[in-house]
Amino acid sequence: MAVLRRLLLALLLAVPAFLGAQAASEYDVKAAFLYNFTKFVDWPPSAFPDPNSLRICVLGEDPFGKSLRSIAGEQVGGHKLIVTQTDAISRPAGCQVLFISRSERERLPQVLAAIKDAPVLTVGDTNGFADHGVIINFVLEGSKVRFEVNTDSADRAGLKISSKLLQLAKRIVTNPGARPGP
Repeated sequence: MAVLRRLLLALLLAVPAFLGAQAASEYDVKAAFLYNFTKFVDWPPSAFPDPNSLRICVLGEDPFGKSLRSIAGEQVGGHKLIVTQTDAISRPAGCQVLFISRSERERLPQVLAAIKDAPVLTVGDTNGFADHGVIINFVLEGSKVRFEVNTDSADRAGLKISSKLLQLAKRIVTNPGARPGP
């Protein structure tokens, strides 16, 4: 339990480092979580066309503003973080992390079908996304940002999520049909 507390503390302490002395907004906190998720997920080597970079993509409207761009260039596991925005669902598999914006709610089945079985960590912040196949979904609990994890979707994507990260999840979702095909 002490390790779990230290992990949570490390996740929370990462937020002020991105913001200086400013108060953290919801999306500042979510950006810090995205950064830290990359430290607790293992991708297969084939997930990296460029072995020196890890690409975080935002699909649809970008709710992060500057907070997510502030992590660009950071190093995680020997990979330089690259942050990009895309509106095309035809090529999201070029990303190792794909944040699916609320604006893409109606296209979620098509997005998940486009990356079926690809080693892409999908992340969202829309009610029900984890139940529909998104691997990590942010949820608000009062004013606190928490997350839920769909372990079946992670398994199908070939991703290994650290047990330390899973212990911090508000909810673990197991949904055998979660990443639909075309």
